[in-house]
Amino acid sequence: MIFIGLALVIAVGIALMINADAGSLIGLSQVQTAQLVPLVVILIVFAGGLFARRHRASELVGGLLLWVGIFAIAMVSYAYRDELMSVVGRVSSEMQPGVALVDSDAGTATFRRGIGGHFEVRASLNGHSTPMVFDTGASAVVLTIEDAAAAGIDTSTLRYLVPVSTANGRGMAARITLDSIIVGGIERRNITAFVTEEGTLETSLLGMTYLETLSRYSVTQNSLELID
Repeated sequence: MIFIGLALVIAVGIALMINADAGSLIGLSQVQTAQLVPLVVILIVFAGGLFARRHRASELVGGLLLWVGIFAIAMVSYAYRDELMSVVGRVSSEMQPGVALVDSDAGTATFRRGIGGHFEVRASLNGHSTPMVFDTGASAVVLTIEDAAAAGIDTSTLRYLVPVSTANGRGMAARITLDSIIVGGIERRNITAFVTEEGTLETSLLGMTYLETLSRYSVTQNSLELID
């Protein structure tokens, strides 16, 4: 019980520190400091459980140091959570080339070059997740008939009147309008696109009818950056 009382005393002390905005000394706002109170109380109660049992002094010291270390890691992780999330996002983009590293404040989405040498992107077409390939050589967004159907396009009514040239040769395509296309959090609406006949295209292409709506885009050796 003594440790529960101690926890309450310390919690009150932290509350007074919050009121005085003492957390600003370590870069925390009043709200952030307040969010640490439950964590401190829980750690003290757990630590109290260690001392309530009969253990050798070395075991008690070791247990106390463990909890101090856990608390310190939690504090540092919370203080640098934005930087840590950025690292996690970068690692994720390396492991999954189609997943964007998004910077919402800057309005950018960055993709890593895939193993095949292309920039693969994971786009949302009319709310449906679709793998695409970045292609400035495509004058428009071009979809396979399978991806178009998955995006809610009624492919049975399409008229393939536009000649296109792809890696598989020449074919015909039908003009459509996508209600919404989102790439790396950057959304555009009412985008002109084309749907190719079955077997004409292997992967849908992120072409210029979307890319030209951006402020700019840039390509380096291994990364593609889209700027809203």
